[in-house]
Amino acid sequence: MDRTDMSAAARAWVAAYEKAWASNDESDIRALFTDDGAYRTEPWSAPWRGADAIVVGWVSHADEPDDYSFTYDLAGVDGERVFIEGRTVYSATDSESERDYRNLWVIDLAPDGRARSFTEWYMRRRD
Repeated sequence: MDRTDMSAAARAWVAAYEKAWASNDESDIRALFTDDGAYRTEPWSAPWRGADAIVVGWVSHADEPDDYSFTYDLAGVDGERVFIEGRTVYSATDSESERDYRNLWVIDLAPDGRARSFTEWYMRRRD
Protein backbone atom coordinates (compact mmCIF):
# COMPACT_ATOMS: atom_id res chain seq x y z
CA MET A 1 0.00 0.00 0.00
CA ASP A 2 1.15 3.52 -0.64
CA ARG A 3 1.12 6.24 2.03
CA THR A 4 -2.38 7.46 1.12
CA ASP A 5 -3.76 3.92 1.30
CA MET A 6 -2.01 3.34 4.65
CA SER A 7 -3.46 6.58 6.03
CA ALA A 8 -6.95 5.45 5.00
CA ALA A 9 -6.33 1.98 6.45
CA ALA A 10 -5.16 3.53 9.73
CA ARG A 11 -8.27 5.70 10.01
CA ALA A 12 -10.51 2.74 9.21
CA TRP A 13 -8.71 0.67 11.85
CA VAL A 14 -9.16 3.36 14.51
CA ALA A 15 -12.87 3.63 13.65
CA ALA A 16 -13.19 -0.15 14.09
CA TYR A 17 -11.23 0.08 17.36
CA GLU A 18 -13.61 2.74 18.64
CA LYS A 19 -16.56 0.50 17.73
CA ALA A 20 -15.00 -2.43 19.61
CA TRP A 21 -14.12 -0.17 22.56
CA ALA A 22 -17.75 0.91 22.86
CA SER A 23 -19.26 -2.55 22.34
CA ASN A 24 -16.70 -4.86 23.99
CA ASP A 25 -18.12 -7.41 21.56
CA GLU A 26 -15.87 -10.39 20.84
CA SER A 27 -16.44 -10.28 17.09
CA ASP A 28 -15.66 -6.53 16.96
CA ILE A 29 -12.42 -7.13 18.89
CA ARG A 30 -11.38 -10.13 16.76
CA ALA A 31 -11.97 -8.15 13.57
CA LEU A 32 -9.16 -5.76 14.57
CA PHE A 33 -6.30 -8.26 14.80
CA THR A 34 -4.64 -10.98 12.80
CA ASP A 35 -4.95 -14.47 14.30
CA ASP A 36 -1.36 -14.20 15.57
CA GLY A 37 -1.59 -10.52 16.54
CA ALA A 38 0.12 -9.04 19.60
CA TYR A 39 -1.45 -6.39 21.84
CA ARG A 40 0.67 -4.52 24.37
CA THR A 41 -1.18 -2.35 26.87
CA GLU A 42 2.13 -0.62 27.58
CA PRO A 43 5.50 -0.81 25.85
CA TRP A 44 7.34 -2.99 28.36
CA SER A 45 4.55 -5.44 29.20
CA ALA A 46 4.25 -8.92 27.76
CA PRO A 47 1.72 -8.81 24.92
CA TRP A 48 -1.55 -10.61 24.69
CA ARG A 49 -0.69 -12.97 21.81
CA GLY A 50 -3.26 -14.32 19.41
CA ALA A 51 -6.89 -13.42 18.87
CA ASP A 52 -8.18 -15.51 21.80
CA ALA A 53 -5.77 -13.91 24.29
CA ILE A 54 -6.50 -10.43 22.94
CA VAL A 55 -10.25 -10.93 23.43
CA VAL A 56 -9.75 -12.23 26.99
CA GLY A 57 -7.37 -9.39 27.88
CA TRP A 58 -9.57 -6.74 26.31
CA VAL A 59 -12.77 -7.91 28.00
CA SER A 60 -11.06 -8.23 31.39
CA HIS A 61 -9.96 -4.57 31.12
CA ALA A 62 -13.10 -3.28 29.39
CA ASP A 63 -14.26 0.30 29.83
CA GLU A 64 -17.93 1.05 30.17
CA PRO A 65 -19.55 2.63 27.12
CA ASP A 66 -20.01 6.39 27.50
CA ASP A 67 -17.44 6.43 30.35
CA TYR A 68 -14.87 8.17 28.17
CA SER A 69 -14.28 10.38 25.17
CA PHE A 70 -11.56 9.80 22.60
CA THR A 71 -10.07 12.02 19.93
CA TYR A 72 -7.06 11.35 17.73
CA ASP A 73 -4.86 12.41 14.86
CA LEU A 74 -2.85 10.25 12.52
CA ALA A 75 0.67 11.22 13.60
CA GLY A 76 2.57 9.31 10.95
CA VAL A 77 3.00 6.41 8.57
CA ASP A 78 6.20 4.43 8.05
CA GLY A 79 5.65 1.53 5.68
CA GLU A 80 3.09 -0.73 7.36
CA ARG A 81 3.53 0.99 10.74
CA VAL A 82 1.16 3.78 11.70
CA PHE A 83 1.27 6.16 14.65
CA ILE A 84 -1.86 7.49 16.30
CA GLU A 85 -1.74 10.39 18.76
CA GLY A 86 -4.83 10.30 20.92
CA ARG A 87 -6.49 11.79 23.94
CA THR A 88 -8.75 9.79 26.22
CA VAL A 89 -10.75 11.51 28.94
CA TYR A 90 -12.58 9.32 31.45
CA SER A 91 -15.59 10.75 33.25
CA ALA A 92 -15.41 11.57 36.94
CA THR A 93 -16.90 9.02 39.32
CA ASP A 94 -17.91 9.21 42.98
CA SER A 95 -14.48 7.88 43.97
CA GLU A 96 -12.23 9.40 41.32
CA SER A 97 -11.83 12.68 39.50
CA GLU A 98 -11.78 12.97 35.72
CA ARG A 99 -8.79 11.17 34.17
CA ASP A 100 -7.15 12.70 31.12
CA TYR A 101 -4.61 10.67 29.12
CA ARG A 102 -2.46 11.38 26.09
CA ASN A 103 -1.88 8.28 24.03
CA LEU A 104 0.53 7.18 21.36
CA TRP A 105 -0.45 4.01 19.54
CA VAL A 106 2.08 2.19 17.39
CA ILE A 107 0.28 -0.21 15.07
CA ASP A 108 1.69 -2.59 12.46
CA LEU A 109 -1.05 -3.23 9.92
CA ALA A 110 -1.30 -6.34 7.78
CA PRO A 111 -2.22 -5.94 4.08
CA ASP A 112 -5.85 -6.74 4.94
CA GLY A 113 -6.03 -3.79 7.36
CA ARG A 114 -5.95 -5.80 10.59
CA ALA A 115 -3.26 -5.18 13.19
CA ARG A 116 -0.36 -7.59 13.53
CA SER A 117 0.94 -5.60 16.47
CA PHE A 118 -0.46 -2.86 18.70
CA THR A 119 1.45 -1.05 21.44
CA GLU A 120 0.00 1.71 23.56
CA TRP A 121 2.06 4.40 25.24
CA TYR A 122 0.09 6.66 27.59
CA MET A 123 0.61 9.41 30.12
CA ARG A 124 -1.92 10.69 32.60
CA ARG A 125 -2.29 14.43 32.87
CA ARG A 126 -1.43 15.72 36.33
CA ASP A 127 -2.42 19.24 37.31
